[in-house]
Amino acid sequence: MKRIIYFLFCVGFLMLWSSCRKDLEFAPSSGNLEFSKDTVYLDTVFTNIGSSTYNLIVYNRSKDDISIPTIKLASGISSEYRLNVDGMSGNSFENVEILAKDSMYVFIETTIDINNLPNTGAFLYTDKIEFDTGSKMQAVNLVTLVKDAVFIYPNKDQSTGIIETLTLNIGGEILETEIEGRYLEPSEFNFTNQKPYVIYGYAAVPNGETLIIDAGARVHFHSNSGILVADGASINVNGTFSTDQDLLENEVIFQGNRLEPNFSDIPGQWGTIWLFQGSVNNTIKYATIKNAGVGIISDSNANEPNAKLTITNSQIYNSSNFGILGRNTSITAENVVINNSGQSSFAGTEGGKYNFTHCTIANYWNNSFRQFPALLLNNFRETADAVYLFDLTEANFNNCIIYGNDNPEFILDEVADPGNIFNFKFTNSLVRFQDSNNNFSGANYDFDDTTRYEAMRFNSDPDFKNTHKNKLIIGDNSGAIDIGTNPFSNQVGNDILNVNRTSTPDAGAYQHTSF
Repeated sequence: MKRIIYFLFCVGFLMLWSSCRKDLEFAPSSGNLEFSKDTVYLDTVFTNIGSSTYNLIVYNRSKDDISIPTIKLASGISSEYRLNVDGMSGNSFENVEILAKDSMYVFIETTIDINNLPNTGAFLYTDKIEFDTGSKMQAVNLVTLVKDAVFIYPNKDQSTGIIETLTLNIGGEILETEIEGRYLEPSEFNFTNQKPYVIYGYAAVPNGETLIIDAGARVHFHSNSGILVADGASINVNGTFSTDQDLLENEVIFQGNRLEPNFSDIPGQWGTIWLFQGSVNNTIKYATIKNAGVGIISDSNANEPNAKLTITNSQIYNSSNFGILGRNTSITAENVVINNSGQSSFAGTEGGKYNFTHCTIANYWNNSFRQFPALLLNNFRETADAVYLFDLTEANFNNCIIYGNDNPEFILDEVADPGNIFNFKFTNSLVRFQDSNNNFSGANYDFDDTTRYEAMRFNSDPDFKNTHKNKLIIGDNSGAIDIGTNPFSNQVGNDILNVNRTSTPDAGAYQHTSF
């Protein structure tokens, strides 16, 4: 009974209190709004590519509930900006209410067509959000840097919405694929450094042609996009050494097409550079390849007299799967740095021929989610019906660092067969390999066999500068110092920063320095 009386008392009190309270009354804004910032900088965008969504917080610090008569873009309907206020989208809003001591969000986006603007090249586009009118008006500036670019994208059938896909030569058989993209035109066979390139779908290099990419070029990819070098075609990436290692002004940089800082190190933003079966004489010099699904896929042609891919003085970071994935192919690599890959930083699968000299193959991806080592070699391809074996004719790692945050950081996954070759050798290299649970045995892991492991150093800290930020230069306490040897240091006389290493070579792509 007491509980019922108490409940009735509470209900009666609430009814009495609510009946005494006046309906909410909103006074006009007095021009005393406060803002989380006086200028909203929307990070650099390419023409016709939408920005991220940015926010502005509007504060009512007063004790009164207020109504803002007008919130609008100064340029009105011609503005390139879009607003969302209190859940409504548009460029002008009336009688927007904010309770006392409360706040609200204004969300801002833009998609700017550079052809609608008076300038060309890279420039600032500005506007204002105006709150109220007349003497009470307050404003917040909007600023966006807009870049012009060369856009490459597949054709789209306007009536059906079907996007053009690639037809490929696979082992002499012409096959239609579901890969969205198109073959480059002759006018597109040279990517210059005059404007960035933005690619939607796969830009394919046709048979018998070479895509030349000049020093200082910037190539950006939309989601699920990349470059495909078809049968009989080539790619030559001709970057040169950059004196400013922050700007990398002379390197060729491959990355996603989102330029906002929040996207600068996000893996998996685009597809891959795909050296398809039958492509030839591919060279990559002084390139940075970052934030891809797979940095480079190199398919087949293991027995050609020249390496299918020669890559030098280059960096591959933040690949959601592999940094470099070789499948029964041939790769020569010098002064190459690979780090932070969702699976392996380098995987030489289905056999092949690989020669890596003064390379740093590392992986500091979150090892709670990583199932593969920094370096993986195998000699098979497994399907639902059979296991196919291939020859690993050679896999040489000379004066290299193979390290990471897992253990071990290289695995030699051989399906042994008397009819197949599995040749490899590690020479004067620093590697991480501890087998505390005795999971690895057999001849491939006989570290006393000098025909396969020569002058090695195991499990000594490489003293990388900052693995999270992909700064893999080694410090004064590195276990890689002075363990390199000739003739490999003479073969690659300068490190990736152009420092001479011929007298006292360290392992890896960098000579050590004091941080």
